[in-house]
Amino acid sequence: MDEITSTRMNPGIDPTLHIWGWEIPVYLYLGGIVAGLMILAGYHILKAGQQQEKVSYPYAPVLGVALLSLGMGALFLDLANKLLVWRLYLTFAWASPMSWGSWILQLVYPALIAAAILHPPERVPFGQPLLERVRSWSVWIHERPRLVQLIGLANLALGIALGIYTGILLGAFGARPLWNSAILGPLFLFSGLSTAAALMHLLAMVQRRKIDDGFADAMLAGVFRLMDPTHCRHIMMRFDTSFLTIELGIIGLWLIGLVSGSAVQQQAAAAILGGPWTAPFWAGVIVVGILAPLLLQGLELAGRIRHTAIPAILVLIGGLVLRWVLVEAGQATGWN
Repeated sequence: MDEITSTRMNPGIDPTLHIWGWEIPVYLYLGGIVAGLMILAGYHILKAGQQQEKVSYPYAPVLGVALLSLGMGALFLDLANKLLVWRLYLTFAWASPMSWGSWILQLVYPALIAAAILHPPERVPFGQPLLERVRSWSVWIHERPRLVQLIGLANLALGIALGIYTGILLGAFGARPLWNSAILGPLFLFSGLSTAAALMHLLAMVQRRKIDDGFADAMLAGVFRLMDPTHCRHIMMRFDTSFLTIELGIIGLWLIGLVSGSAVQQQAAAAILGGPWTAPFWAGVIVVGILAPLLLQGLELAGRIRHTAIPAILVLIGGLVLRWVLVEAGQATGWN
């Protein structure tokens, strides 16, 4: 008993154990956005195939590749033994969320690239001969409708898997009662969808401004083109309103599960219900990241106020704060 008491992670040590820095919240945040972009891209690819319309948001897969690479870079920085990362892919552990996530990430890249090939940009700053080759691949794919549908389904399915995985990665830690909930998977999924919609909303505004200023032929319009930026902006606001509403409901269920759970779960919940993480959670996540955008977007869609980028920016900030608070508060609370 003396040995267990003196050498285990006792209550004097365990609650203050801190193993993850800024890299993990950034990775979870960017991974969530990529998941949302894949789901939206997959949805519109399938919708375009059914309605024989051109996809309105072809730049989502391009953004997904770039953001996923940044997220993977942050994750790589967090690794203690960086040169041994290749060993993750020598086996597959069915019971390990990290193993599942590692393999999902490897499948995400080809799915995003395939979706990007479907609608290549009109011009690029460099590599025009390669772009011509990509266009020929795009024509070949479009001649095979079943292949187009397969690409859409792959992006949809892998986007859902990636979004849920980012939450399960935390939820699988039984020693952290603030994280130990299956509901974190859906929470991170819908948070990723809302931030992805917000990002596309912002890009639609940039595109609309370029057109209004007479720069429709600028490089940005060629690389990140839209059929109708105004249409994209309104659709993304409607999507985002739905995603934020669902996200708010899931947060409510998560909090109810904590406060109605065991004593240690209630103690962990106290970190955001009167403890040191209360202000960042309620002000940064609930008010700034959800309630304010819901109110502003509702007024904008009703035509009562002028449209601005503020709601989309607030959603992006709230998504990052959500992951930062959960990672930091979760590490500061543990089983006693």
